[in-house]
Amino acid sequence: MYEWQKQIQQIVNEIDGCLADRRDEALTLRDLAGKLGYSEFHMTRKFREITGMGFRDYLQGRKLAFALKEVRDSEKSMLDIALDYGFSSNEAFTRAFKRSYGVTPSQYRKSPRPVVLRTKISPFDRYFLGLGEIGMVKSSEDVKIYFVTIPAHKFLHIKNYESNGYWDFWQRQNRIPGQDYETVCGLLDSIGGKLDDDGGQEINCGSGQIMAYINDPKGRLCAWGIPRTECWGIRLPADYSGEIPSQMYLADVPEGEYLVFEHGAFDYEQENCTVEEKIEEAMAGFDYEGAGCRLDTAPGRVMYFYYDPQRYFKYVRPVRREK
Repeated sequence: MYEWQKQIQQIVNEIDGCLADRRDEALTLRDLAGKLGYSEFHMTRKFREITGMGFRDYLQGRKLAFALKEVRDSEKSMLDIALDYGFSSNEAFTRAFKRSYGVTPSQYRKSPRPVVLRTKISPFDRYFLGLGEIGMVKSSEDVKIYFVTIPAHKFLHIKNYESNGYWDFWQRQNRIPGQDYETVCGLLDSIGGKLDDDGGQEINCGSGQIMAYINDPKGRLCAWGIPRTECWGIRLPADYSGEIPSQMYLADVPEGEYLVFEHGAFDYEQENCTVEEKIEEAMAGFDYEGAGCRLDTAPGRVMYFYYDPQRYFKYVRPVRREK
């Protein structure tokens, strides 16, 4: 089964690659099944068995997700966008768009609002499947530690008072109607203007979505004895005035100083646990007093966690300089 999950992941990656590069002609079931050496019927059956959804439904959803961002952020004509993503006509695109999002592309361009996009699935994740690292390699990167001042901004998020870590967070959230992974990430992915969005399509890998920990008297005690609440969300400009989804909170985060613990790019399958341990050791052993600062444990201060194996693994912790 693991081998099939890995193969389906290859197809999922190929779909997003084709959409990003406008290679719609390569997005046929025959071509994609051929890459795995299986029949269209067999691949379709395995795709549904592993992902829980039909291949064509998933493909249509991802096309619309890519198209929506162009409707929102570009001035291209609706017809050009429709043809770029494999729709036969503007009418066919409009019907599919309205069926998925409840508004036409033209209406959405005039008044964007959060809608649930079809996020990229990850059927093969070594850590989620309990496989861990494949062998071990020595990372060539050390942990960089430096101060930054982050301007005032807003943080749109969901939060969980009981969770302990990323996987536990989403296991708990998935049991709450309307706060599951697909719904929340799909909503956040549709919102423009995210401060950390570099145009990527993968969740927490360029799309601007991050894990965060807010100092909160009602939260769990963390390893440093600070009560905090685990959150997932997006940073937005301080003047953001868009619609707030009903299951989310919008926090005003004032300008503040932060200490960054950052490791560079790494091999996810071979180094993930190793890099995490390095970061944890660096944070635990850091001499805050010697650096003229202390962790800021005031309620409302936010610690951000950025995770993108192709670029970095870093914690951004709020601090207060000692005078």
